[in-house]
Amino acid sequence: MRGLKSTIALLVVLIGLVAYIYFVDSKKPASDAPETKAKAFTVDADQIEEIHIKPTSGDASRVAKANGTWQLIEPEKAEADQGQVSNAATSLASLEINRVVDDNPSDLSQYGLNPPKAEITFRAKGQKDTHQLLLGEKTATGSDLYAKTPDQKRVFLISGYLENTFERTPFDLRDKAALKFDQSKADGIEIAHDGTTALAKSGSEWAVTKPYKARADFAGAEAVLTSLSSLQMQKIVENDAKDLAKYGLDKPDATITVNGGSTRAALALGKKEGDSVYARDLSRPIVFTIAATAAGDLEKDAGALRRKDMFDGRSFNATRVELKRGAETLSFDKSKGKDGKDVWKNAAGKEVDAMKVDDMLTKLSNIRAQLFQDRVDPVLKMPTLVATLKLDNNMMETVTFARSGNAVLASREGEPGSATVEVMAFNDAMSAIDAVK
Repeated sequence: MRGLKSTIALLVVLIGLVAYIYFVDSKKPASDAPETKAKAFTVDADQIEEIHIKPTSGDASRVAKANGTWQLIEPEKAEADQGQVSNAATSLASLEINRVVDDNPSDLSQYGLNPPKAEITFRAKGQKDTHQLLLGEKTATGSDLYAKTPDQKRVFLISGYLENTFERTPFDLRDKAALKFDQSKADGIEIAHDGTTALAKSGSEWAVTKPYKARADFAGAEAVLTSLSSLQMQKIVENDAKDLAKYGLDKPDATITVNGGSTRAALALGKKEGDSVYARDLSRPIVFTIAATAAGDLEKDAGALRRKDMFDGRSFNATRVELKRGAETLSFDKSKGKDGKDVWKNAAGKEVDAMKVDDMLTKLSNIRAQLFQDRVDPVLKMPTLVATLKLDNNMMETVTFARSGNAVLASREGEPGSATVEVMAFNDAMSAIDAVK
């Protein structure tokens, strides 16, 4: 009986506790609810149309929006870095006060605000009045930054990483593209460096046109364009250079020109200075530097830009194969069988294993040049293999191969010079040919 009373008493206590939690604690705000921080300004980022950054030391910058695009207007006129300026505008519009540290400071210098390290003034569209943010020092931990607005006495904290967003130099805010052009419309590249290499684009194919005619490597040509379009200035040396000789730009070491229809854009490369190279967009008077490694990526010759694949033919687009090895000649022709599948037959009209022919064609297409030379090596007069492919567009291609010691050389009909090719790939192709016989 006593045990039952104890159980009932405990039950009553439990019910009371549950009721307390429900009626009292549930009415309290959650302790882990995110704290709502006050905004420093009430403005939309897309409405900000002018920003003025004035540091304690260094040049002040002013950017303004014209027709939806940011322009640097002080200390000089230039296109602005759209990403940098838009990021600053967004950060101003969304700026949160982490904490007020002093409602009525007696000495602003203790916060690095007398004078401030930087003043950021901005104006929104349709407003005459401006907003201003004063930036001071970082806190001891570096996680926050002291700041205030001139219209209020209080000093508050903002996130420390914003120092790099707001304290920008004129160079930081300007567009640092070394050369401007529309890569999608580029149809010609000319590289003047120890001779002239020229490439022309027809449809989706690039071809070398100078100093000789040859197929060009699509990826290599596009890589030059991509390197140029993404090339950034490291620093501006002179805004209006008069003496180009001291930078080696009176007679450039290299000039890279991009043609796009009737438009031309050209970049000249001058002297090397440490890890940098002086450069100039020929349409502008400024001299700037770029990374020396970037300059090296642009100084390509015809050999570096030639297509490395010795064959355009592949297992899916070849319709005939002819192989000559010494006195032996093998030939295979493709047709469609009754079931619609590809059928390969030899010169005697006998059907051969289509999978083995496909493997042979794949191995031939895997042969790539490692190094080109201007002359045709004499060893190619005594070939190890002469392979001719007919493609489904009726184009013919013939490549001659010859062994020279431990190396394999090759020349492609209709293209100048010869090439050293990958030995292992050639050996694999020869083994695949033997497997079809």
